[in-house]
Amino acid sequence: MTKKLATELLREQFKNTRVNCWDLMKPELVEYVEGKSMTFRFPVLEIYSNPRKSMQGGFISAAFDNSYGPLASVVTGQLEMASVDLCVNYHRPIFENDTLTVKVYIKSKGKNILHLTGEAFDSKDRLIASSVTNIMLLEKEKFHKKPQ
Repeated sequence: MTKKLATELLREQFKNTRVNCWDLMKPELVEYVEGKSMTFRFPVLEIYSNPRKSMQGGFISAAFDNSYGPLASVVTGQLEMASVDLCVNYHRPIFENDTLTVKVYIKSKGKNILHLTGEAFDSKDRLIASSVTNIMLLEKEKFHKKPQ
C-alpha cells in the first residue's frame, strides 16, 4: 500500500468523525511501509509550547498517540481500539517553529493486542523522544456507547 492509498484509507475511516486531537496537531503523513510503519510530521506551534518555548511533553506524547492510532487502524482495518499504556522518554527539547517527525512501528500483532514502538526527531534528525505502547483491539459492540 502506498502513502497515497494509506492517506485515502485514513480519510475514509475518519470521514464521519471529527477528531479534535488530530486536527489540533496538524499531522502530515510522510511515509507508510505496509504493515510495518508510518511516519508523520507535526509542526511545533506556539500553542504547544511551555515557557521555555519548547514543545510541552504532553504534546509530544500526543504526537506519538496520533501516529500509533492511524497505523494500528490501517493495519487492522478497524477503529475499535483503546490504548492500554503509552510510555514516552524525552531525550532533548524541540523548539517552536521546528518540525517533529514521528516514526512508529508495529512490533507484534496478536489477536487482541498490538505492541508498537516509536521515535521522534527534530528537523536536524536529532532524537527528541522514544516511545512504546500497547493497543487493545475491541469488539464493535463493546466500543460503542450504549443507548440510555
